Amino acid sequence: MAEDTTDYQRPPAEVRFAAELERLREDDTGPRPPGWALSLTAARRFIVGDDAIGVTRKFVGDASLIDRALVTLATSRGLMLVGEPGTAKSLLSELIAAAVSGTSTLTIQGGAATTEDQIKYSWNYALLVSEGPSTRSLVPAPLLDGMAQGRIVRFEEITRCPLEVQDSLLSPLSDRVLAIPELTGPESMVFARDGFNVIATANTRDRGVNEMSAALKRRFNFETVFPIADFGTELDLVEAEAARLLERSGVAVAPRRDVLEVLVTTFRELRNAATEDGRTLDRLSAVMSTAEAVSVAHAVGVRGWFLRGEAGGAADIVECLAGTAAKDSPDDLSRLRRYLEQQASRRDGEQWKALHAARHLLPG
Repeated sequence: MAEDTTDYQRPPAEVRFAAELERLREDDTGPRPPGWALSLTAARRFIVGDDAIGVTRKFVGDASLIDRALVTLATSRGLMLVGEPGTAKSLLSELIAAAVSGTSTLTIQGGAATTEDQIKYSWNYALLVSEGPSTRSLVPAPLLDGMAQGRIVRFEEITRCPLEVQDSLLSPLSDRVLAIPELTGPESMVFARDGFNVIATANTRDRGVNEMSAALKRRFNFETVFPIADFGTELDLVEAEAARLLERSGVAVAPRRDVLEVLVTTFRELRNAATEDGRTLDRLSAVMSTAEAVSVAHAVGVRGWFLRGEAGGAADIVECLAGTAAKDSPDDLSRLRRYLEQQASRRDGEQWKALHAARHLLPG
């Protein structure tokens, strides 16, 4: 019996888009790399969309980046996605893994506390003590499972890990083998099956992005994921994602387009440290990414609906922006206040006037 995922807050891509993946498999006539669930062409269509068979666009960005990423994974090199926070690196790695392997859940979350056990394998210590090292007492981690099953392994924020932990990928990526020295015989070596590879992501705001060993860098192809350049495209994305999140949150009204226009313009100008007409602004240290804009749009809709029974307005933007702008530096609140006082007052429109009028809602 199929598992009920209707109450999952965020099902994996292969569950959310299961029907689309099935249509692509049925329609797929292209050559597939060994171990892949789809051809490169079908995998690309899954990510960038295909209206002819009802496949939605899931990643807004340079389509040639998708091509290069898929070609990389069809070779012996891993794929490293780097970029500013909130540029959908993790989403892209999830979508690619779902298309290539049929699963995106073989994921390692990098951090200062990540250990090799969480990457490779660990042990059931009760069985280990009673029976000694064996495949029964072995507890596979994502890397071992990915190699044994021939699937894509996702390594999120790899540069947040200590250098020696990062380098645990060297042998699996170069020799395509993982040694388990506690075991003996054939079971002591796990050889990668067709379809195995690694997608890693790295945040350019983390200092650790420059601390990867030269040996590990050589085993990856690097691709940079840039912020969305076009205003209309970013606005459409924020609107669609916010509407989806609000629906799951029980909000019965869609976000207002005019409110989102103010929100996205504010984020873009603060991110670029310049207004659309060329006036220079103070740059915020906080991340004013598209992902953060979606989060704020979601919060605006939740505030409006559950507090007042409406869609939310510009005053809610100010309330929700405070937490975004104050994450990294208290000075960012002062910079945001100056923007609301000096720039919002110059704009025409009901929501811009409301944004300017609500500037006093910022704390401090």
